[in-house]
Amino acid sequence: MRSSFPPFACLAAFEAVARRRNFSRAAKELHLTPSAVSHQVAKLEQFLNIRLFDRTAHNVDLTVAGDDYLKRVSGAMAAISAATDNARKGVRNSLHVHATPSFAALWLMPRLKDFAKIHPDISLSMSSSVVHSDFAAGHTDIDIRYGAPHWPQLAVRPIFEEQVMPLASPAFIKRHRIASAEDLMHVPLIQSTVGVVQWPDWFAAQDIAHTPGNYAYRFDRAFMALDAAVQGLGVTFESTSIAALHLNKRRLTPVFASGEYLPVKAHFLVYPERHAQRPEVMRFVDWLLERAIATPDLQMQPAGMLSSPAESPKANKA
Repeated sequence: MRSSFPPFACLAAFEAVARRRNFSRAAKELHLTPSAVSHQVAKLEQFLNIRLFDRTAHNVDLTVAGDDYLKRVSGAMAAISAATDNARKGVRNSLHVHATPSFAALWLMPRLKDFAKIHPDISLSMSSSVVHSDFAAGHTDIDIRYGAPHWPQLAVRPIFEEQVMPLASPAFIKRHRIASAEDLMHVPLIQSTVGVVQWPDWFAAQDIAHTPGNYAYRFDRAFMALDAAVQGLGVTFESTSIAALHLNKRRLTPVFASGEYLPVKAHFLVYPERHAQRPEVMRFVDWLLERAIATPDLQMQPAGMLSSPAESPKANKA
């Protein structure tokens, strides 16, 4: 029976040429001759029965099939490289966590010092992007994802219930004298386009039928929408959990004193069930969930004009 795993020397040659776009530079990196590298690539192409590169006198470009194959194997090769480095250095308790950019920057990174203090023996690697990790590539142990939890055959654990509400800088609220939900129809609004709940959902919860037809600013990352609000560009509709640093430093504040919000569960720890057999994985999962529970409610003093719930628009509270 033919093996489905190609010789690793062929994969190494392919990856080096794909990255360098040059056989000579790849050969120098691998301490081989260009002809040897070319032979390894040809051997891999024969093994796969596809053409990986378009070769000309001056250029080496990936074919469509080659580019697709590179995307699929590069993560696995990176994982092998990391595992090899850890083995050489005597590192046993390694862990790779992938997270969405806003969660990583605004929630997870400020707490990593605590994790390092409690688990100094775990060697942690982190990466961040909006693309979900491909566990089949073998590079990621835990993925922190945002969105609706439709990931079959994976363990999915919600991190916390978030409160999504209108937030703005104290100066902006004072300048525009925002006193009711209707007032938000007349000030610049900031939209976070990837949010699982949006401005129309919040206005509907306040029994306001008319919603903004357009927005002053749109962003596809929560941290950018929050930064725009910090700069006084408008009111954003964001999670107080993700905005905690801005709220605690009073760079942002809830617009309304009674704290009208929509509750959502949108951040999840995701991993294959087999990863739960690794102590490092479960130690990180337990730590993160404990921190999510232990995070105290923010002592937020709204800078808005509402002074009591009786004067506020209808709230949607959990």
